[in-house]
Amino acid sequence: MTRKEIINQIRQFFDIEELVCNHTFAKWGEASWQFLNTDYLHTLLVVRRDILQSPMTCNYSLMRQRGLRCNMCPLVQEKGSVYLSSHLLGKAGDFTVKSMTAEDARQKIRQNAHLLPHPIRMEEGVTWLHIDTLPQWCVEQKVYGFRA
Repeated sequence: MTRKEIINQIRQFFDIEELVCNHTFAKWGEASWQFLNTDYLHTLLVVRRDILQSPMTCNYSLMRQRGLRCNMCPLVQEKGSVYLSSHLLGKAGDFTVKSMTAEDARQKIRQNAHLLPHPIRMEEGVTWLHIDTLPQWCVEQKVYGFRA
């Protein structure tokens, strides 16, 4: 599947404003798609459409830093050391899944890992669903759990 096809399909489920911080959207608008990694978008599409089959929310209301984060985001500015999060690289999002706890969503993704087009990382022990496609050094698992 091409990048263009992936973006056309994922637009059925997400607006770009929901996947990038408000600073990025204010400057780039619809062109903000360019900052999201293709493997991440493809994986997000499969997770939403084929695995969870339930609405997922990233940015909403006052929560504007759950997807792509830029250098203007307070979560980035408050870091006291090097910060190379998958959120900064356009490879991550934190989601709320309708009618499902974050742990239920993580379990369902693990059970259907064979459907994932790319390996993912999921943050464990949190009340949101963090998924990213940042390659984990020396890890070969299709689904890798981590704690921040």
